[in-house]
Amino acid sequence: MSQRLAYLVSRYPAISHTFILREVLGLRKLGIEIEVASINSPDRPTEKLTADEQAEAKRTFFVKAAGAGGALPANAAAFFRGPVAYLGALGFALRLGGTDLKRIVYGLLYFVEAVMVGEWMRSKGVNHLHVHFATPAATVGMIVTRLYPFTMSITVHGPDEFYDVPGYYLPQKIEASKLLCAISHYARSQLIRIVPASQWDKVVITRLGVDPEIFSPRTARPPNAAFEILCVGRLVAAKGQQILLDAVLRLRGEGRSVCLRFVGDGPDRAALEARSKQLGLEGSVVFEGAVNQDRIRAFYQSCDVFALPSFAEGIPVVLMEAMAMEIPVVTTWITGIPELIRSGIDGLLVAPSDDKGFADAIGKLMDDPELCRTLGEQGRRKVVAEYNLGKSVEHLAEVFRAHLF
Repeated sequence: MSQRLAYLVSRYPAISHTFILREVLGLRKLGIEIEVASINSPDRPTEKLTADEQAEAKRTFFVKAAGAGGALPANAAAFFRGPVAYLGALGFALRLGGTDLKRIVYGLLYFVEAVMVGEWMRSKGVNHLHVHFATPAATVGMIVTRLYPFTMSITVHGPDEFYDVPGYYLPQKIEASKLLCAISHYARSQLIRIVPASQWDKVVITRLGVDPEIFSPRTARPPNAAFEILCVGRLVAAKGQQILLDAVLRLRGEGRSVCLRFVGDGPDRAALEARSKQLGLEGSVVFEGAVNQDRIRAFYQSCDVFALPSFAEGIPVVLMEAMAMEIPVVTTWITGIPELIRSGIDGLLVAPSDDKGFADAIGKLMDDPELCRTLGEQGRRKVVAEYNLGKSVEHLAEVFRAHLF
């Protein structure tokens, strides 16, 4: 049987989702043919994409970029092929909005996009759609299955959809899916709590991973003038970066010389910069902006500790990258993170929103180079054993072959 499927992603390629690109490339190497559609265009101009991203962008179908010139013929073809089915799927999409006019309009837009994706799948000769994230792209995928004889699966990351189960139509998406790939036991627990036990076997854990050959142990380096704290990720409220500013203020108040470096961009950047200035931390905080994957290792190389004070997460790949490079990590004990990090063994875990806890943990590492070394070494061992990209992709391929082909 042909091992072919389509991937649907909200934005591809994207700096914050490079793990999806790695997954696609890895699956292709294992003999699974994958076509990719992206609702939105890449998050950077072509010249700023890496070589792998440029190659992927050339072969990706960008739904919104196709515009009316793509939407009108796709919807006309679908309607004339089966008007009753077309109108039935349209009705389903509109009913998702209930009595909320805004959600009804979104349902109409998702329907138009779903038809474009469905017609693209027909042209490619693929009949299964895999979606990353159980968010709006998965809503589009669900509508695809109402109009076309295609099946669907989802990789569920969380946690947003777990906080608003009805708003993300999570029960309907689970019902529409042939397979649900949960990236952690936490994610699986949140899925199986809302479905009958008879459906639990279609919820399978498929961990994300990093390449330990690329993210290899960093070389020895001279000590920095200041102890450098690195935080990589989008600058958004859920990442809790404000907590690190307060932690740095505490460390400075203890007479410690520290530098906090943010790598990433997002809607919270202006607020973080303003807060940094308000606290008098301009000389201790650096905003690097978004950085391509081919440059990120240089920032890992130069830091002393990696810190991520998130309030809501799946299991962040950036933690795996830092751990694979034997960098001690400090993060929060939320959602799936304790599956990756055992506090005091693979890294240090702190209560979310606890700026004093972060300051204390970072101060502990500043005072104990041996602890830094042992946490770094054990962190890499954990990633190599359980979050190795090659093994993760091989397991995902096995899951796809068992459930889809």
